[in-house]
Amino acid sequence: MASRTWNPNVTVAAVIARAGRFLLVEEMADSGLVLNQPAGHLEAGESLPDACAREVLEETSHVFTPTHLIGVYLWRSNARDSNEPVTYLRFAFTGEIGPQKPGRALDHGIVRTLWLAADEIRAREAVHRSPLVLRCVEDYLLGRRYPLDLLRAAVPVH
Repeated sequence: MASRTWNPNVTVAAVIARAGRFLLVEEMADSGLVLNQPAGHLEAGESLPDACAREVLEETSHVFTPTHLIGVYLWRSNARDSNEPVTYLRFAFTGEIGPQKPGRALDHGIVRTLWLAADEIRAREAVHRSPLVLRCVEDYLLGRRYPLDLLRAAVPVH
């Protein structure tokens, strides 16, 4: 039997809070309209914080500067087109949100951005993109913050 290389999907997500509300995106997924943090995949040559800043800009048109890591999460999802589960390794950040870039279109699939209170997020759990959406918010509310220098690269990524 041939061995298959296992490749988890490395993703980043931003937990952005302002005035007791969290910035989420409503996006189209295979299952329909879902809620998620601004999030996406790490691309070649990026650092994890840079990937997070890019995803926030693409999905919300806001400038974002990661300041802390909230946590690292492993989630296995049932794949829709095979018998193999898909594994996601998510790095969740928090930081400073800046201004929106005027006239910048939202990324493909993003319907709109929303600012929701934690209780509103909990009440809409059935439409979360994954269980990690609420888990990251709860960890943020618990005060989990780790310095960015916890993340190391063996060689420069830029």
